[in-house]
Amino acid sequence: MSTLKTVCVYCGSGPGTNPLFIEAAKAFGKALADNGVRLVYGGGAVGLMGAVADAVLDHGGLVTGIIPDFLRKREHALSRVQEMIVTPDMHERKRLMFERSDAFVALPGGVGTLEELVEQLTWKQLGRHAKPVLLANIDGFWEPLFSLLSHMRQTQFIRAGFTVDILKADRVEEILPKLKTAAAQVAEAEKKLAPEVAHKL
Repeated sequence: MSTLKTVCVYCGSGPGTNPLFIEAAKAFGKALADNGVRLVYGGGAVGLMGAVADAVLDHGGLVTGIIPDFLRKREHALSRVQEMIVTPDMHERKRLMFERSDAFVALPGGVGTLEELVEQLTWKQLGRHAKPVLLANIDGFWEPLFSLLSHMRQTQFIRAGFTVDILKADRVEEILPKLKTAAAQVAEAEKKLAPEVAHKL
């Protein structure tokens, strides 16, 4: 992962009550397009999902939507994306979103957003991947989750050596720089490991 080419965005299929959430989704979509980073997302045309995808497209960027067949009507699959992949179920959707992405960003959202985010954190905690995972903490939306993670550490359900490696950005303009720095660190670590692996082979 020498460069950040694709970013998966998890976010709500609704707009939420805070106008800052929609503004952030649009601003991040523009930032992705301006930086030549492809968006991978859930494929819908509504809520924050639609806002981020529309912003990428409106500013000349590239979008891959991945949506399960049963959600095509409910979430109004966005027809103007360059690539739309329809999966038979949620499991296949999440697998493809993971495989197609260099990093993951969670904008505000509901239970589905939380579930997708926590799965990536779990896989990362277990050493199944090293891709950056970032919470876009718009207007403090994710603070309750940070408090819960802190509580889990204090009660030793997140033990030493199993820390949850998660990035945090309070402002949209911080997101891509943090992801790029983290991706570069991963690439450097992989480069150092490569000779050792080759030697063992």
